[in-house]
Amino acid sequence: MPLNMPVQPAAFLRTTLPLGIDMVGEYDSGRYHSIWLPDHMVSFWPDSIWTPEFTELATISPSPHRHLDGMAVSAAAAVLTKNTPLATTVIDTVRRHPSLLAQSALTISHLSKGRFILGLGSGELENTVPYGFDFKKPVSRFEESIKVIKLLWHSDGPVDFEGEFYRLEHARLDTELYDGKAPEIWTGAAGPRMLGITGREADGWWPAGSYTPEDFAAKLKAILDAGDAVGRDMSHFTPALTQICLIGEEDEIDEMLTQPMVKSIIAMLNAKDLAQFGYEHPMGPDWHGIMDFDPHILTRERMIRFCKDLDTQMIRDIFPVGTPKQVAAKIKGFIDAGVRVYKLMEYGGMGGLRFSASSAAKVRETEDEIQRLVAA
Repeated sequence: MPLNMPVQPAAFLRTTLPLGIDMVGEYDSGRYHSIWLPDHMVSFWPDSIWTPEFTELATISPSPHRHLDGMAVSAAAAVLTKNTPLATTVIDTVRRHPSLLAQSALTISHLSKGRFILGLGSGELENTVPYGFDFKKPVSRFEESIKVIKLLWHSDGPVDFEGEFYRLEHARLDTELYDGKAPEIWTGAAGPRMLGITGREADGWWPAGSYTPEDFAAKLKAILDAGDAVGRDMSHFTPALTQICLIGEEDEIDEMLTQPMVKSIIAMLNAKDLAQFGYEHPMGPDWHGIMDFDPHILTRERMIRFCKDLDTQMIRDIFPVGTPKQVAAKIKGFIDAGVRVYKLMEYGGMGGLRFSASSAAKVRETEDEIQRLVAA
């Protein structure tokens, strides 16, 4: 178990407009383990309630889907920083051919002088199917993509490859690795197959849904066991966590939980996850959360019904909710389970402009409290 690594927070750089890339100087201060950049075409927020009727945020931004290319923003951040690693969270292996991923990752690795982490995932419906991409067998495609990327990185001269999804014939990527080291690959993974691939192929991991320390520890063990089984040295493997939370005093939390955008957090979860906490999903027993999420089908009427039917106690039961000290205590449980890098996604800020204005300060206070608990 890689428990000898220090525990550090990560910074999050939005890749939506307005961009705010001027923040990277602050993120490069040494406080953060890495700077994480998402890559999407579409957000997880339903269009039907991204209106002034339901959220003040719609008065500031006309759409929640004003995404920029995560790899391009990573390249810009690479030349604006000097110290902190940069990680995509995550690039899916459906929309980009692995040869392009291999080349782009090497490009950013050179721009950053070896600080780039290629974060990969198997993809979600909303970023693929509306654009005509084939979303069949995403996990098999994910595994084959990593094999092709590594083949191009580590081969001298032309290579051939015949797979289920990709074919290379006398293909080459002669761009050398920066300082002789390939970029690390981290994965967003949750299911047994994805965890196994992570253990065999990856250098770090974000769980795509791990809502208790016990679940995190079990998934991490599956990864480490898979790595051990093929003879990998897993002592340098980095277990990470992106954790949705609501931070505030009790009266603030009560108000946050009345807001449709905050309630929509539950739409990101699948019915199976909710069942583990004793809840039925308002979207029905077959709802697959972010894997099947398509904002277009979530009509105004459906979202109004969803918000009306939602028991907000489930948000309190599943996610860390409370004051900085209360949230920090819950995150400490994940750290005890093996987390070494964490990012708090404070979704109370989705409750309105007042909450979004104070969200970053609350996150920083909570990070400080976590670090005190870790050092104690």
